[in-house]
Amino acid sequence: MAHYTLRQLECFVAVAETGSLSAAAKALHLSDSAVSGAVTELERSLDARLTIRRKAHGVVLTPSGRYVLEHARGILRSSRDLSLHAADAGAELRGTLMLGSYVTLAPTVLARLIDAYAARHPAVELDFLDGGQMQMHDYAASGRVDLAITYDFGLPSGLASLPLYGATPCAVLSADHPLARRESLTLTELAAEPMILLDVHTSRENTLSMFSEAGLDPAIRFRTSNYEVTRSLVARGMGYAILVQQPAGSRSYEGREIVVLPLDPVPRPVGVSLVWPRDTKPSQAAQAMIDLARETYGDGGAN
Repeated sequence: MAHYTLRQLECFVAVAETGSLSAAAKALHLSDSAVSGAVTELERSLDARLTIRRKAHGVVLTPSGRYVLEHARGILRSSRDLSLHAADAGAELRGTLMLGSYVTLAPTVLARLIDAYAARHPAVELDFLDGGQMQMHDYAASGRVDLAITYDFGLPSGLASLPLYGATPCAVLSADHPLARRESLTLTELAAEPMILLDVHTSRENTLSMFSEAGLDPAIRFRTSNYEVTRSLVARGMGYAILVQQPAGSRSYEGREIVVLPLDPVPRPVGVSLVWPRDTKPSQAAQAMIDLARETYGDGGAN
């Protein structure tokens, strides 16, 4: 039998996530001494030093502390699941689910999944965060989100993943661009044209690596981290872009027409996946989203 308590685990996880005893105490509505005592008792029960407490410098985890943190989150999640579903024997899914999504995938993949999930499991409190690729990896690894939707590009080894589909990069041009009437375009043809670079991690690396592998240097005219700004500049004829995700409409925010052309040769697809910590068992609410994503994208396509 374990000699530690769920309260001790809760206090330890709060300290690890906030970085200090006082911040953890505030989050849990406990006194500093109560949180400190709970962590000390947990260390005694496990016979391991989990934290290094430095006055005025917060708390850092030892290697043992990082190991325990990964498992403590799973134990607390399972405990919450048991409390939520015991009364009705699991007849209705309850709890909370926080999703993360790489920003350019949020309007399509995220929106589709949360719409279907909310209809199927209305008692689950569902919310989401969007942001950059590395940010989503960090959020998933740290437990800030239960699951995250990201590209496979640069996926850390500590994350498990469910591949959803592969998206193929295409050239995006204004309707009156001299190359817009072609059936396909080569990177060599595009290299001499001004480029509008979507300058966010993963998109930037993927685009530039395509040209580098072909022995080419793109003529970057503008950089922007905003997907719709990229399309608006393209629509005004200020350059072309290489984009992976394509909206259903063929016009920019301003209503200007945009043309999407395949590249020749066809680049390797960029995988899109649902990810979560490899060593943490997903909650029932998270597992239901994994099952829904597998059902939705089981054919490997985005439609």
